[in-house]
Amino acid sequence: MRPLIDGPSRSRYDGTNKIDRQRRGSDSMKVCILMGSPRKQGNTNALLGPFRQELEGLGAETETVWLHALEIRPCTACRACQRDWTAFGCAQRDDVPTIFDKVLACDLIVLATPIYSWYCTPPMKALLDRLVYGMDKYYGAEKGPALWAGKALALLLTCGYRPERGCDLFEEGMRRYCKHAQLRFLGSHAERHLGYDVPFMDAEKEARTRAFARELWDAVH
Repeated sequence: MRPLIDGPSRSRYDGTNKIDRQRRGSDSMKVCILMGSPRKQGNTNALLGPFRQELEGLGAETETVWLHALEIRPCTACRACQRDWTAFGCAQRDDVPTIFDKVLACDLIVLATPIYSWYCTPPMKALLDRLVYGMDKYYGAEKGPALWAGKALALLLTCGYRPERGCDLFEEGMRRYCKHAQLRFLGSHAERHLGYDVPFMDAEKEARTRAFARELWDAVH
């Protein structure tokens, strides 16, 4: 298995979602960032830089999983994963079981992705399909548990349209996904790129992104 590689804006944050600190046993926070961008020098990675830096400065441990570098096959709905309520249990042999372990071990899941055609990129969508089956044992002969129940999830997004028109469908989809999977949706932060001939990052975008990271830290603590 290959190793995992380490204008107008909108932030929406639901401050009531908190993880039980006693369950972690410390003030630390493990953050698993699932990176959907195919571009190492792209806008989403530029936004991710100050986001990670802010979290790490507060004491969080972060890991970025570059999904395009991995083999992530689409779900076939075979339901083999439903036979074991204690493990991922997928019949496919690719990189998703390793991602499953990282997600299960973290306190906060961050989906970082550019928005293409009003939704996340293909490897992220394939992974979300695989995880909702492997984590949620709802689909067998008897209804089982959600293995990741109570975990926090947040979105870090970039798009070319105004976020309320470009990111809204993905955000709503993930709100429903989290409700179904018993995850805690902590919020979404999106920044817009105004054009290929305009630099993406500026001081205001960085400041807003750092502020969102601090809000997530406070929510998890």
